Amino acid sequence: MAGRPREFDRDEALAKARDLFWERGYEGVSMADLVEAMGIASARIYAAFESKEALFQEAVTLYASGEGGFATRALAEEPNVLDAFKRLLRDAVLLYTRPNHPHGCMIVMAATNYTINSQAVRTRLGRYRRDRAGSLHERLKKASETGELKSDADPCALAEFYAAFLHGLSVQAADGVPREILLSTLPHALLPLKSAMSVKADSL
Repeated sequence: MAGRPREFDRDEALAKARDLFWERGYEGVSMADLVEAMGIASARIYAAFESKEALFQEAVTLYASGEGGFATRALAEEPNVLDAFKRLLRDAVLLYTRPNHPHGCMIVMAATNYTINSQAVRTRLGRYRRDRAGSLHERLKKASETGELKSDADPCALAEFYAAFLHGLSVQAADGVPREILLSTLPHALLPLKSAMSVKADSL
């Protein structure tokens, strides 16, 4: 009689799936790819995660709560809005260009290609990206309300600019642009925010 299947570490298997989706995107990963990367049979993957889409969603949640949470941490932990944006942009570059890891942002890169069958995945990832832009807007709006920004500054426009810049960093990193070059762009990217800072903020 065959023995019981060897137990596997669910968290470890999920991390391997995350990295595979991060590198190849949702459509670029087959069940055979997941079996090979996770080291477990497809039946056990379905038993543990229900479906490829459900597994992908867990992988995205893992990314967002871990490495991908760099922006949330920077916005919450830095008291000065300029320091917060300096940190989140730098942390983005450092994450997106880690050696021996998938490059770019998983949430930006994972659904660049999709079929009609994965429309729900694309919609969900779009919601994540809009939530990120919303968090940037909230931090900039708070800076406006506390006098860090000039009265005529536009927090919404600034937030959309930085959301677009973050997405661009992800694509550039995935295309192999070196870390040093991406870091060299950050002082230029911060100029719009610096120009919106108030005299009060300059004196802090």
